[in-house]
Amino acid sequence: MEEDPLFILGIDEAGRGPVVGPLVICGVLLSKSKLGELLGRGIKDSKLLSSSRRQTLKGEIESLAEGVEMVIISPSEIDNCNMGDLELKGMAKIINRFLPDQVFVDAPTSRPLSYERKIRSLLFSKLRVELVVENRADKNYPIVGAASILAKVERDRRVRLLEKKYGTLGSGYPSDPRTIGFLRNYFRLYGDFPTVVRRRWRTIQKLKEEKLVRKGGNRDDY
Repeated sequence: MEEDPLFILGIDEAGRGPVVGPLVICGVLLSKSKLGELLGRGIKDSKLLSSSRRQTLKGEIESLAEGVEMVIISPSEIDNCNMGDLELKGMAKIINRFLPDQVFVDAPTSRPLSYERKIRSLLFSKLRVELVVENRADKNYPIVGAASILAKVERDRRVRLLEKKYGTLGSGYPSDPRTIGFLRNYFRLYGDFPTVVRRRWRTIQKLKEEKLVRKGGNRDDY
């Protein structure tokens, strides 16, 4: 009699730091028997790959995976709730959806053990699952790297869709001059920011203050 296959789940996110666009949490479920095939595809942290390479790997990952689940967290949700709590609930939702044997999570905190306990507290009470929650898990575990790639591709896709409505947004990160240029111009034209923006981000507060200073004038101008 054959043993039931073991299923492993990798979870990672994309879009934690941007001021524009959603946070995407992705879970990739894989039969452990296919882990060797995944290793052979050169899966690694999405940040180390080009956009074209991520697109290629997306199809390969999806062909190997038993299942893929995305949780999309909008800017308005991030503004109205604690992002850490939203992430925890999103990850737990994915785990409860798949009921895997092992889960590997890239911890977005310096206290992974505490993070593991918080995730476990949100799981179905009868679920017995091995949780591996580590920093840099996207670099250390290919299954998490796979989730990282799919999350990044999905977030990028959604940002490109937003650009069809709003024009060039850049990457959405505060360090991107294209993103700041979009935010500054939009606020200048409309006196507010669109719903695709995380309004509680410090970047937004700075741009508002910048506008007020310009509107009121600067003493050095006189």
